[in-house]
Amino acid sequence: MVRRTTLILDEETRLAARQLAASYDCSVSEAIRRAVVQQRDAARGLPLEKRKERVRAIERLFVLFEGHDPDEEIRRLKIEDDGF
Repeated sequence: MVRRTTLILDEETRLAARQLAASYDCSVSEAIRRAVVQQRDAARGLPLEKRKERVRAIERLFVLFEGHDPDEEIRRLKIEDDGF
């Protein structure tokens, strides 16, 4: 459900919101929404579902890289890069 809220911003905050919007290439309202969610996540930590998603991703990476020698991989990439 979407609810409307009115914010009164001082000049510095209004300018910061506009700069964020320009950086995100979105509306000021969307930039403020993103900033609020980011601040919440920074203050409270990631939600449980997001943490689980990250754990699944890292576990998948472990499976994908199983049996690979990282030192050998780096040597191979350095040899490939010398060609450039």
